[in-house]
Amino acid sequence: MTAVMPASAAPMQPASPAVQRTPSARARGFSFGKYREIIIAVALFLLFDLGVLVLNFYTSFQIAQDAIGINLAGRQRMLSQRTAKALLAVETARAKGVAAGPDLDELAAAVRLFDTSLKGFQNGATVPGGDGKPVYLEAAQGERAADILAKAQALWTPYQQRLAPVLAGSASEAELQAAVDYARSNNLRLLGLMNELTTALESVASQRANTLRMVQTAGIALALLNFAFILFKFLRRLRTSDAEIEAANEENREILTSVREGLFLLTPDSRLGSQVSRSAHSLFGSTLAPGDDFFALLAPLVSAKSLADARDYVELLFAPHVKEALVQGINPLSNVEVSVKNRLGQEQRRWLSFHFNRVQEGDAVRHLLVTVQDITTRMELEAKLMDERQRSQKEFSMLLRAFDADPAMLRQFVARAESLLLEVNDLLRSTSAASSETAVLKAINEACRRVHAIKGDAGTLGLDTLAAQAHAFESELLRVREPGARNMGDALLSLPMPLEDLLNKVAALKGLTGIQRAGAADAAPAGERINDHIARLLQSVAADSGKQVEPVVRMGSQDDLEPQVRDLVREIAVQLARNAVAHGIEPPATRAAAGKAPAGRVDVQLLRNETDWTLSVRDDGRGLAAAPVRARLIELGWYTAAQLESFDDKQVIAHIFKPGFSTAQSLSLHAGRGMGLDVVQANVQRLGARMMLSSTPGQFTEFRIRFSG
Repeated sequence: MTAVMPASAAPMQPASPAVQRTPSARARGFSFGKYREIIIAVALFLLFDLGVLVLNFYTSFQIAQDAIGINLAGRQRMLSQRTAKALLAVETARAKGVAAGPDLDELAAAVRLFDTSLKGFQNGATVPGGDGKPVYLEAAQGERAADILAKAQALWTPYQQRLAPVLAGSASEAELQAAVDYARSNNLRLLGLMNELTTALESVASQRANTLRMVQTAGIALALLNFAFILFKFLRRLRTSDAEIEAANEENREILTSVREGLFLLTPDSRLGSQVSRSAHSLFGSTLAPGDDFFALLAPLVSAKSLADARDYVELLFAPHVKEALVQGINPLSNVEVSVKNRLGQEQRRWLSFHFNRVQEGDAVRHLLVTVQDITTRMELEAKLMDERQRSQKEFSMLLRAFDADPAMLRQFVARAESLLLEVNDLLRSTSAASSETAVLKAINEACRRVHAIKGDAGTLGLDTLAAQAHAFESELLRVREPGARNMGDALLSLPMPLEDLLNKVAALKGLTGIQRAGAADAAPAGERINDHIARLLQSVAADSGKQVEPVVRMGSQDDLEPQVRDLVREIAVQLARNAVAHGIEPPATRAAAGKAPAGRVDVQLLRNETDWTLSVRDDGRGLAAAPVRARLIELGWYTAAQLESFDDKQVIAHIFKPGFSTAQSLSLHAGRGMGLDVVQANVQRLGARMMLSSTPGQFTEFRIRFSG
């Protein structure tokens, strides 16, 4: 909790933001601080690793390319053999006088692939790979490879020339014989050159693999050396830090023992110094010892978030480059609620204020001087002032909202609320003369119905504060009828005060209606205004429930009803409409999964027939099903599963009108009490009306109330 207090109430703070020990240590500062060597070593380590990684990647890429070259060079050997074999097959076919079509196709494919790959080895090109997919073949490197390729090209060019008429299918006997003779004379030479090319490429790949192994070996060796250097520096720095902490424990041992505040020094490793004030023990609720971990002592007293924030804050204070004055305002322990044990071992809630001041030697922060004060009395006063201020603000906000409300409807609400509260008062007074617990519970149920009606009307007018207060009073009433209530008498004694509070709020609104009456006249007929108010209420209930709703309200004809009947009809409409949103309409995600629009539709209309009236409230929500009601009845302990077997679905669903029954999983301002439909049923009985309920699970629920005017 954060509260604003007068300056005079602020806790005592040290006059100086930091304690300076001596400026002589400033000459020891340097740009990287005392970890400069480790930072440089880590940077070199990362640089070495990056260099090795880049070389590894590049060399591995080259080796992969070499593998492609070696594979395709081997294929060239096979292609030279395929070319000669296919050519001889063509010669044989011609000699036999048969068609040489397949052999010519084989010859053409071998010549084309050999020529494409040979050009790729010479200049680099995209060629078909071993699996037929295109791959990029880099130009062969090295003088030996270049010489081999030149010789191969010298043999291949005349070979191609002699093969051209054969591939074209127009070769004469002489041209075919010339090609065959050339193949027999030079095939082995061409095969030998391709073997030499393969050997040359393997040699280059082997050299690169050796280079990669050397780079990896050198990188690992450098990394190990660098790691050893970092480890050495870190251990040496750790020993130095331990020595500094021990030296710091020898300094500033005298702490005032007469002060009421807790005082101690905090070392850079968050441990208590050698001197702790006597008051600190009682403030922490345990015996403190020099060297205790400050955050371990704090952990059982504060929340996990406050503990984490405190760690970060203390780290900031130990950072010399952070200005102390700039971070004092973000101290997470300036006002913190803790739970400590008193001398009797009983848990007590207290408010403590921790203040931290630096103890510096030059630019180095050696310790933090921690001051702990018990500010419980001040915080209790702040809380009372804040509650009173919030209460006043809420009441003022409610009055402003009421001032903006429709004057006629506000006057009607005030008159009806005052009447209902006086009835509640009479009902509560009747409990003192009640002869049995059943009579008391009956009176409490009647009071609950009236308070629930006030809550609904207040919500309709947007008087949220009054609705919330009525909701709280309703909770107090329901405590009386809870099964197993220990002391019904004590529960009843607690009811007059919230009732009086509600009456005072209504009295304030009553005074406001007088001011409104002196102002402008009503702007629109009451029927039109109730449409707007109910629609706004449904939007508010939907927003509070995480739902979307599309209200359609047509209650304008209520102006033709008698005032008492109109009030009952309005209450029924409000309760059923609120119930439709709270229980019927599904969340947008559920509706979308069921193929419905995200916003549910709630229709409220009052129709006048020739002989009577009909109020209908319909929603396109989840509908009513007997199974959930059965399960809830068992969960509430009203029936056993065996008892419910004799009930049909209509009898089970009828329990939704019972006071205290609700299928809501949690209690809220709009659902969970099981009072809404109870109020509806009571008002229907007062009207002498007939209520009909129809519903289809997953589609709709509709309440229809027929009554005479």
